[in-house]
Amino acid sequence: MSWLHLMILVPFISALFVPFIYNRFTPKLHIGWIMLLVPLSIFVYLFQFISDISNGFSYLETVPWLPAYDINFTTYIDGLSLVFGLLIAGIGSLVILYSIYYLSKEREALHNFYIYLLLFMGAMLGLVFSDNIYVLYVFWEITSISSFLLIAYWYERERSRYGAQKSMLITIFGGLAMLAGLIMLSLMADTNSIREMVNHASIIFEQSLFIPALILILLGAFTKSAQFPFSIWLPDAMEAPTPISAYLHSATMVKAGIYLVARLTPVFGGSAEWFWIVSSVGLITLLYGSVNAVRQTDLKALLAYSTISQLGLIMCLLGLGSVALFFGQASESAVYAVAIFAAIFHLVNHSTFKGCLFMVIGIIDHETGTRDIRHLGGLMGLMPVSFTLTIIGSFAMAGLPPFNGFLSKEMFFTAVLNASEMTEFKIGWFGAILPFLAWIASVFTFIYCMVLVFRTFRGKVRPGRLDKKVQEAPAGMLISPIILAAFVIIIFFIPNVFAHYLFIPASLGVLPSFAGTGNLDIRISAWHSWLTPELWMTIGVIVLGTLLYLTLRRWVRLYFLYPQVITFNNLYDFGIAITQDVSRWITNRYMTGFIRDYLVYIFTFLVIIVGGGFWLFNGFSFDSSQDAPITFYEVGIVLGMVATALTVLFSNSRLTSIIAVGGLGFLIAFFFVLFQAPDLALTQLVVETITTALFLLCFYHLPKLRKEISRVPFKIGNAIVALAGGAVFTLVALSANGHRVFDSISGYYKDSFPLAGAKNMVNAILVDFRGVDTMLEILVLTIAGMGVYTLIKLRLAGGDKNEGTE
Repeated sequence: MSWLHLMILVPFISALFVPFIYNRFTPKLHIGWIMLLVPLSIFVYLFQFISDISNGFSYLETVPWLPAYDINFTTYIDGLSLVFGLLIAGIGSLVILYSIYYLSKEREALHNFYIYLLLFMGAMLGLVFSDNIYVLYVFWEITSISSFLLIAYWYERERSRYGAQKSMLITIFGGLAMLAGLIMLSLMADTNSIREMVNHASIIFEQSLFIPALILILLGAFTKSAQFPFSIWLPDAMEAPTPISAYLHSATMVKAGIYLVARLTPVFGGSAEWFWIVSSVGLITLLYGSVNAVRQTDLKALLAYSTISQLGLIMCLLGLGSVALFFGQASESAVYAVAIFAAIFHLVNHSTFKGCLFMVIGIIDHETGTRDIRHLGGLMGLMPVSFTLTIIGSFAMAGLPPFNGFLSKEMFFTAVLNASEMTEFKIGWFGAILPFLAWIASVFTFIYCMVLVFRTFRGKVRPGRLDKKVQEAPAGMLISPIILAAFVIIIFFIPNVFAHYLFIPASLGVLPSFAGTGNLDIRISAWHSWLTPELWMTIGVIVLGTLLYLTLRRWVRLYFLYPQVITFNNLYDFGIAITQDVSRWITNRYMTGFIRDYLVYIFTFLVIIVGGGFWLFNGFSFDSSQDAPITFYEVGIVLGMVATALTVLFSNSRLTSIIAVGGLGFLIAFFFVLFQAPDLALTQLVVETITTALFLLCFYHLPKLRKEISRVPFKIGNAIVALAGGAVFTLVALSANGHRVFDSISGYYKDSFPLAGAKNMVNAILVDFRGVDTMLEILVLTIAGMGVYTLIKLRLAGGDKNEGTE
């Protein structure tokens, strides 16, 4: 096992030790300080790969898992996985540092928090570094499960449970769809390796399963990355503590779908279907998120919709950039490859400014006791550091200089303008309106960023609406957002350093055909000239955005004109309610409380599946040529057994039923005599005689009943099921007996029992071949007898005590 595999497993291993560390150190030390070492060490380990990866190297390590099925734990580091790995470990370190001051060790179950967080961290690392699609899927679903636990961390709150369930149902649905798509992809490529699939992309493109696999895989990516219309789970997931929101919903979990689309773009990119679905869904999500963010009054809800919007922007860029694969290594491809570079660039930028903003919102909630914008205002003088951090994060998200979001937003405008001039894929009217829609979304992004800053920090303080006396957060809680805010500014001033070491290598992971061509040698500049349309689009965003923000109170009522009944949230709630009602109705119909009904279900199912399967595949066939002849005596004994069994069922007398049961046992002993097994016959006769005598003895001491046995009403349905079950399994047994694949095992026993020193085969089977089994049966009977004896003694002792008391 390599160091890379160990890096992925470290969070899982650490999670196992959290309970022991928590019990040992919690009274003296916040457990977060120890857990901080895990992501920090991973970040330091990954940091050493930056130089080699930027020079075109990649690393591949394999540990066999299920080699017969081509499922191995293969890890792969290239520019794309390295960027995601650094974000997972880097943001994870800052989140844990932030949580040390945000979550109280006296009031919170911190061991649960860090177990869930480490499980999620390990799953994300495994996801981005896995080359095998099935291993990737395993980690994919672990992220869904661990995020469910994280969102439901405050499980005593109804909204937390609701949000966790909603996120899990939607993402698990997408994950199952994705699994079907991955299976199709594996069949088309005849490999489970993503790297090899990229090499076989031309073969995959020609397969009939190409479109179904594409759609199913994108379903998984869209649900995980909160793309429209599956984005409804993300706002409800904000019920989780702020450290969780900052980690899952800004830098990691929601980026998993982005990673999957980026990683599989070399396989599906270049096709019209991939371009249209990815770019259009991304653009719709961008508009949906930005428009809905403006109307929010809860700060975390505002950030949730802004995250949806930004994820849509990145997804749209990946779709637009996939056109570059259509041109291959032609010079035209470099024009569209800018979109892929911009997607990677904005992904990193979004992680920095959105992580900073989530933490600041958490600070505001922590220090004021509310996130409701209507109750906030005037915090600028009371919380100057938080105000400064909010300015940096919000202005970066709005795409204003001198912050990193300005650079990637300008590249987004460049990408949509390039796409508008494209003639491939019959883009037509979509190309004409694409820049306008992107510009409108940017206007709304500017508005909600201004709402976040000025409605929270300007105006008058309203102490009567706040639960606490407002003050600036402790220094420890400010460290993490300050570091992220610093990166927001640093990236703006030295973007090409990050581009050389991170963004270009990551873009080559999405566009591997560009490696060595020089077509992706992109230089980032904050200023081009006054004549660039991107600059005038930005100026237009600022002018119109400012005007709309200043008049917000006049037109925000337009949101209320939309009927809330037909929202996707209500559709989800209605679907869940209908599902629960139908499930309850069905359950109440078959859960009757009677064992006989459950047996009817079981045997009916077996008759249909087994009998139907044998009938469909012509399994019922008989060969009696090797069977022994049936004698007159055997037929007579069988008829006698049937008669005694029916007597037990239909007799009105207990005594008659007991005698019939004994008679059935004696008839079985006669069968053993006919089959020349006198020892078995003698054993059967002795056991049957003793049990019948004991039965009669117990019957003698039973209390008299007014009506000895109540007649059970005859039900034709039960009779049909019983007869069908017996007939099917009799036919199955006869079919199996007539078509033996192997020789009977009786020959082995016949030849080997003399070697065991036994007198006959039965003794050898019971003592030698089944010796341990027989011993365990005796042990079970002994334990049962001891239990019965103990209960009788306790009952007698309890009775004596009660009598003495009375």
